[in-house]
Amino acid sequence: MGTEQAAAVEISEPLLLDSGKVREVELDERIPEWKDQITLRGLVVSAVMGSLFCIITHKLNLTVGIIPSLNVAAGLLGFFFVKSWTGFLSTLGFSVRPFTRQENTVIQTCVVACYGLAFSGGFGSYLLAMDERTYQLIGVDYPGNRAEDVLNPGLGWMIGFLFVVSFLGLFSLVPLRKVMVMDYKLTYPSGTATAMLINSFHTNTGAELAGKQVSCLGKYLSISLSWSCFKWFFSGIGDSCGFDNFPSLGLALYKNTFYFDFSPTYVGCGLICPHIVNCSVLLGAIVSWGFLWPFISQHAGDWYPADLGSNDFKGLYGYKVFIAISLILGDGLYNLIKIISITVKEIWNNRTKQNNLPIIKEVLDSESSKLLMQQKKQDEIFLKDRIPSWVAASGYVGLAAISTATIPVLFPALKWYLVLSSYIIAPALAFCNSYGTGLTDWSLASTYGKIGLFIIASVVGGNGGVVAGLVACGVMMSIVSTAADLMQDFKTGYLTLSSAKSMFVSQLIGTAMGCVIAPLTFWLFWTAFDIGSPDGPYKAPYAVIFREMAILGVEGFSELPKHCLAICCGFFVAALVINLLRDVTPAKVSQFIPIPMAMAVPFYIGAYFAIDMFVGTVILFVWERMNRKGAEDFAGAVASGLICGDGIWTIPSAILSIFRINPPICMYFGPSLSR
Repeated sequence: MGTEQAAAVEISEPLLLDSGKVREVELDERIPEWKDQITLRGLVVSAVMGSLFCIITHKLNLTVGIIPSLNVAAGLLGFFFVKSWTGFLSTLGFSVRPFTRQENTVIQTCVVACYGLAFSGGFGSYLLAMDERTYQLIGVDYPGNRAEDVLNPGLGWMIGFLFVVSFLGLFSLVPLRKVMVMDYKLTYPSGTATAMLINSFHTNTGAELAGKQVSCLGKYLSISLSWSCFKWFFSGIGDSCGFDNFPSLGLALYKNTFYFDFSPTYVGCGLICPHIVNCSVLLGAIVSWGFLWPFISQHAGDWYPADLGSNDFKGLYGYKVFIAISLILGDGLYNLIKIISITVKEIWNNRTKQNNLPIIKEVLDSESSKLLMQQKKQDEIFLKDRIPSWVAASGYVGLAAISTATIPVLFPALKWYLVLSSYIIAPALAFCNSYGTGLTDWSLASTYGKIGLFIIASVVGGNGGVVAGLVACGVMMSIVSTAADLMQDFKTGYLTLSSAKSMFVSQLIGTAMGCVIAPLTFWLFWTAFDIGSPDGPYKAPYAVIFREMAILGVEGFSELPKHCLAICCGFFVAALVINLLRDVTPAKVSQFIPIPMAMAVPFYIGAYFAIDMFVGTVILFVWERMNRKGAEDFAGAVASGLICGDGIWTIPSAILSIFRINPPICMYFGPSLSR
């Protein structure tokens, strides 16, 4: 699904009602004031977890571009860290403040805001697309690819850029929080699932399960960390050694990137992402690397020159990139139009009703007095600490003015009036993205970014249009992404009886943390690894795709290889048709129809991670058949442990690489020697 965040959780109405039953004890609970919900220990834990999650997000961004929703993992790890700390202090005889669900929610909100910037900051997409490696990969002689449009990453300008663009999204939709959460009753599946998890941690009935989940997470984190360390010893010098290049399905399939690379991160993603996402990724790998690329390769010398390098856009590489782009744009455009039409229809009718996307209605009857009281209390607390509309409006206008004046100084190609135009239309797009995320858990932030990229690149033209388009993409992505994250966290806060003001302040603090932590953790990768190398582990695939899209916006389609445009049009239409079929067919049929966005990812990257994610989904499928309750309770903890353990190993691995300490063994596989 490209750089879109993967939908991770499906929430149904019975679960919402069950969670209300679990929370009966809340009716007499004392709710801390909003200032007391934000604690120093919570901010310290948020900074530590934000750093870890930024590293995980960077690793996924620079390898495959699929980012699973980590909201639930943030809530779980926040509980784990603070409970461990308070337990340790208690054993030493210190008096500690009780750990409340509200503090847990604030920590989760802060962490999500922080690691969200590792995604919307473009460190694996638009920002990296400006660097010299990407410029050289596309080709110095490639039309529209100018040396003047190169800007290598630098800590100073990256932190400055994030500070001037990342806060506007937080102010754009604050006045609509009641409409989105209480009036429309949008589900925000990841936010709701996180709230259910946090509520279960802080009730007597859920304390035992919470302890088991934390223990499970710690166990699999240790296993993942130990395995990643063990793998390192066999990875040698270069990129063809070790378990990451294990031809588990045979050498013939290995040449076409079909192999299991023993990655805990991708297996964990497979456990978190829905089955249809994982199966769609595998189907995309089979269609592209199993059939399409071998077929096009047979026409080398006819459709394109046979003597081109593996990364030349006038050869097979061009087909890979542009067909992936066409699938991503087709899926994004369809969902964009669909969600905008649903949003307009809902506003026009001025009432919530069932559409072709599910809007959850909470059915309350006369026997549900406790649930009625619970909802009344949720409404009361959510509306108690109001954030005045004038604060939101003046904050947005002030930040937009600062950003409009600053961005042209950092990037002269993007004129001030183009930045101002982006900020005028951004709130409407932020609303659409937040509404769509509430319905489907699917953020289309990068789709809105690509729309801005194409428009601005074509308006500016050949003299700086590439950089201007990429920066405009970043401006738009930052606003619509942070707005959706904020509304998702408002939903979590609503269900955990947390103050809206504490949610907003923690978002501001988390965003400020992210503006510093996300560039610093990226810099760790940038200095330690060969980022962008097509033969290395950190290929940064979307850097090339985003720069190509900017060039396409400026130059048009004139330089594509033979039949490439026709095939791209075919896949673009196929993405529209597949999405249409998913909507018009019955649920028992549509659940088996693949998702084009997910199919597009392996077209460019390779099939190996699709094998890993499919292994994860098979494990989850079997687990659900053998013990559905156990899978529901512990699959998220196992996945979080696998992803976090592998992410933690990135830090010592980067340090070893910086000091030029190489693995001692190269485990390599080749064809057997004939006698």
